[in-house]
Formats: sequence, structure tokens, C-alpha cells
Amino acid sequence: MEEKQKDVVQLPENAFRELKEDEEYQPVMSPQQVYPEVNAWSVTWGVMMVVLFSAAAAYLGLKVGQVFEAAIPIAIIAIGVSSVAKRKNSLGENVIIQSIGACSGAVVAGAIFVLPAIYMLDLEANFLKIFIASSLGGILGILFLIPFRKYFVKDMHGKYPFPEATATTQVLVSGAKGGSQAKPLLLAGLIGGAYDFIVATFGWWNENVTSRIIGLGEQVAEQAKLVFKINTGAAVLGLGYIVGLKYASIICLGSLAVWWLIVPGMALLFPDTILNQWDPTIATTVGSMSPEAIFANYARSIGIGGIAMAGIIGIVKSWGIIKDAVGLAAREMKGKGASDAEVIRTQRDISFKIISIGSVLTILITFLFFYFGVMNFNLLHAVVAILLVAVIAFLFTTVAANAIAIVGSNPVSGMTLMTLILASVVMVAAGLKGEAGMLAALLMGAVVCTALSMAGSFITDLKIGYWLGTTPKKQESWKFLGTIISAATVAGVMILLNKTYGFNSDALAAPQAHAMAAVIAPLMNGQGAPWILYGIGALIALVLDRCKIPALAFALGMFIPIQLNIPLVVGGAVHWYVSTRSKDTEENKAREEKGTLIASGFIAGGALMGVVSALLKFGGVEFNYADWWQNHLSELVSIIAYVLLIVYFILATRTRKQS
Repeated sequence: MEEKQKDVVQLPENAFRELKEDEEYQPVMSPQQVYPEVNAWSVTWGVMMVVLFSAAAAYLGLKVGQVFEAAIPIAIIAIGVSSVAKRKNSLGENVIIQSIGACSGAVVAGAIFVLPAIYMLDLEANFLKIFIASSLGGILGILFLIPFRKYFVKDMHGKYPFPEATATTQVLVSGAKGGSQAKPLLLAGLIGGAYDFIVATFGWWNENVTSRIIGLGEQVAEQAKLVFKINTGAAVLGLGYIVGLKYASIICLGSLAVWWLIVPGMALLFPDTILNQWDPTIATTVGSMSPEAIFANYARSIGIGGIAMAGIIGIVKSWGIIKDAVGLAAREMKGKGASDAEVIRTQRDISFKIISIGSVLTILITFLFFYFGVMNFNLLHAVVAILLVAVIAFLFTTVAANAIAIVGSNPVSGMTLMTLILASVVMVAAGLKGEAGMLAALLMGAVVCTALSMAGSFITDLKIGYWLGTTPKKQESWKFLGTIISAATVAGVMILLNKTYGFNSDALAAPQAHAMAAVIAPLMNGQGAPWILYGIGALIALVLDRCKIPALAFALGMFIPIQLNIPLVVGGAVHWYVSTRSKDTEENKAREEKGTLIASGFIAGGALMGVVSALLKFGGVEFNYADWWQNHLSELVSIIAYVLLIVYFILATRTRKQS
């Protein structure tokens, strides 16, 4: 058996193409053999990864508004530690480590996109509420997705590219030859971590560079309302590399459309007008606002409308998938009652009876959470809340899985925004308003957001397992443990960061949570909402979809601050450069793969050291560099450091051809 696994270290030829009639896909690990998968080694390392990467992803997501996928760095670490320990037949173990560890990104996205809004709106939040909402959402996402596993990973084999799963699978297969790939990742992690740690802790250079660095830029910003900004962090650069130039460009175009067309356009159209119909606290004319204020008060709402419409478009396009997958699950349940012994190892799922009972119990527990912990014992409000959460989470599960399968990006924030809008309107109609209504809507949104985030992430894990030949039932069973541990970690990190920085300060961007707060506050306080701006965004999304342009990516760029979108294009440009600069196709591919390792190192190192920096500040170790950052020289130093970082990235992708 050992010799067999050593011989088969490459994916089969038909791994990424559609199968011919009567052709079967045979994974790397034979379905007829048993391999080490779940044991003390894989579970222990999986738990360690979920704690580390939950903390790192939470910090990065709250700092810059982007949550990185932890699958690749966790897979590389799994390979490295297995190699050092000289474990035999470790491929199945490494998949389990990666699958448990990947809960981090899923739960983090679900929590930080919504729950910080509780602090922003000065509502009551404690560890238990955050933990319960994240845990229940993650568990629902797992249970709702399992019936769709065979459809997405087996029946649609070769029809979906699964970019994230493809990259992770290639890393795991390559790791069967040894753990050498961990070296560039670890080095990049040290460099990226040190770079971002210096900025976050000591402030040697500014984290952002703006066009205000020169006098002309200052004048243009104040008079024409045009401004350019870029975050120079290592983690964001790495994120841009993995996103790639195509989607980074679309996101950036959305940002530029808002910042360079809509923001200055509003100042020209309404120079002496106070637009505050939906927010009486606005007491300044549009023309006298800064570009940043126009974006926050008006332009971002257009992006919110675009994201909500992109989610609706996704459901409409996925309706056939929902019907087909539900039909498949129903046939399995009536079934023909095949036992585990009659089903080949690589196609065994948790029993659909257990899934059904588990789903009902989870929904019941969620209802009790709403009734006792959120709705103040109001039965009507709790019933309405659980119906909304269960229906929306189930319908959007396929949208999330479909998005991950096609582009590797989960539109969870857009779908959650639509959930919050719907929840707010319905709960107000049911008589729940004000602060109690806002808290209820946010916790409902958190459950849905985490469920959808988990569904998208988990389909990646299951596709990896399908290609490599692990047992789905084992992946599914141990995913619950990773979810609960990640939820506890994220709740702790979020409370820590709020006490250290405060979510109402500029230190934590948390753009998605700001958008959530902006949506529900006017609805729950009886002020109405900027429906006209939402409508404009929705119309833009419809037009983009008709033009075959990814509406979701464009809309995300419309409401994420420009300084976090520009560096994505820089990272995407680096990706394009390192993967095209040679005439040798194989050399370009090797450089691109090495660049993925370096980008993953930047992301993981920068995010982890960001958590360390936050802990130091929480402990009272803090350096005052605010005055230095007011000096434009700090931005000049930032440009120099950023250029050196990019040069290192490009040079580090060089490879030596093997003779």
C-alpha cells in the first residue's frame, strides 16, 4: 500500500475535464483501500490550525475588510509537519488537517462581516451571543450543504473549475513527494509578518499612501473631490496575487467608478444641498464634504444595492441547481437504503436521516436562542426570525457553493446585506424596532452569513477530498469540531480588538460591518433608508450582468474603501508578470505556483503578526506615531518600503530548472 501511494503522486488525466460516457474518475487514493485519515495526529494539528488561522483571519478581515482562504497555507503546513515527523501515507491525514483548519476562514467571514456592527451601534454584545450565533450558523451551513455534495463534486465533475480547491489539491499532491514547498512560504511569512508588524506596532512608515502627499493632490481632493489611496501592507499585496488580475481589476473598477465618478459627480450636482432625508444627523452640504464623507454618507449605499441585486441574480440563476440537488437528496433518503458497506468508501456521506434530524435540532436550538436570548420571550418575533433564517440560509447555500465552484469567491456579504434588509423590514412590520430590533436583525444576519460562508468553504474541502480520494463522511463529521473551536476563537479575538482599538475608530476598517450597520440603523429607527441609492446600485448590477461582467465583484469594489482595492490590482499585476515573463510555459507555471506560496506567506505572516501587535497594544505596549503619520514623509518611506517588498516578491519567484 505504501509503495502504491508513492507511485501515484499526480492527479489522473481526467481530473479537471468532463468525463466521457461510461468513464469513471479514479482518485489518487484508491476507493478500494483504507488510508490513515482521522487520528490523534490529524485532529490535533487540525485544531491547532483552526485556532491560529481563526485569530489571523479575524484580525485581517477587521483591519482591511478581506478574509483570506486559509486552505493553501494550512495544507502546506500539514505537509511540512508530516514530512518532519516522517509520517507514511500522510495524504489522507493532511486532507483532514486542512479540512478542520479551513473552518477558520469560513466562520471568521460569517462573524466579522456582521457582528462588529453590534459595537458600532453601541448595542449589548457578549462572548456567549457571538459564539452561539457563529456556531449555529456554521453547523447549519454544514448540514444544508451535505445533500448537495454529490451534485457539485461528482455529477458536475469537470464543469466547474474550483480554483481554490484546485490550488490546494495540487499543493497536497506535490507534498506527497516531500515538504520542500513549505520553505518559501515560511520565509515569506517571516518577511511579510515582520513588514506588517513594524507598521502596526512601531509605525515606521504609513500604512496608506494618498494623492494628498503632494500639494496638487490636496487641492484636487478638496476642490474636485478626487483622491487616490493605496494600502501598502504585505498581507493585502498577497491577497491581490491570489485574487488575480482579472477579478482584482473588476473590483477596482467598481471602486474607481464610485470614487472618481459618483463622489465628484454628487459634489457637482448638489454643491449647496443637504441630503439627509434618511439620516437627519447629516447637517453638511454635499459640496463642503470631503470625498471620504461623500463616500460614507451616499456613494457606499449604491454599492450595497448592487451587492443585494447580485445576490438575487445568483439565486435566480441557481434555481435549477437547487431543484436538482434537493431531488437527488430526496431519492437518497427514500432510498434504496444502501448501507456504508455497499457504498464505496469515497462516496460515503453522513446518513441523510442524521442530517435531517440534525438540521431540525439545530433550527430548534436557534429558535430557542432567539426566543430566550434575543427576542425577550416574544414568541411571534422568534418564529418570524427562525423562518427567515432557515429559508434564506437554505436557498442561498447553493448560491454560495456555486460561486466558490466557478470563481473561488463567495458573495456572502451581498447575500447577508439582502438578508438584513429583508429581516429589518419584516421585523419592523412584526413590531420589533429600535435597539432591540437592530440587535435581533444583526444576530439573525450573523447566523445566515456564517451558514453561507461555511457552505462555500466546505464545498472546496469536499472537492479536494473527491479528487484525492478521502472519505467524505469523515470530513463531514469532524467539520463540526472545527466550527465550534473557530467560533470561540473569533468571539475572543473580536472582543479583544474592540477593547484595543474600538470598532468606531479608524484603526479597524471592518467595511462589511459598517455597511450592515448603515443598512439596519435607519430601518429600525423609523428614518427609512436610501432606497433611491440602493435602486441605482441594483440597476447597475442588472446592467453589468447583462453585459456579462461579474456584478458582484464590481459592487464589492463600490463599497469597500479605495485604499483596499488598489493594492489588489498591484498584487494581481505581480501575478500576471511572474506567470508570463518567460517563453517557457512550464517555467511560468512553476513561478506562478511559487508566487502562490509567497503570497500565502505574506497573508498568513502579516495577519498573524497583526494579532500579536493587537495583543501588545491591549497589554499596554504601544508606540505613539500619530504625529509622524501626519507628516507626508511617512508616506514617502511607505512607497520605498512597498517597492522593495514587491521587488522581493518578484525575485523570490525565480526557480531553477531541474535537469
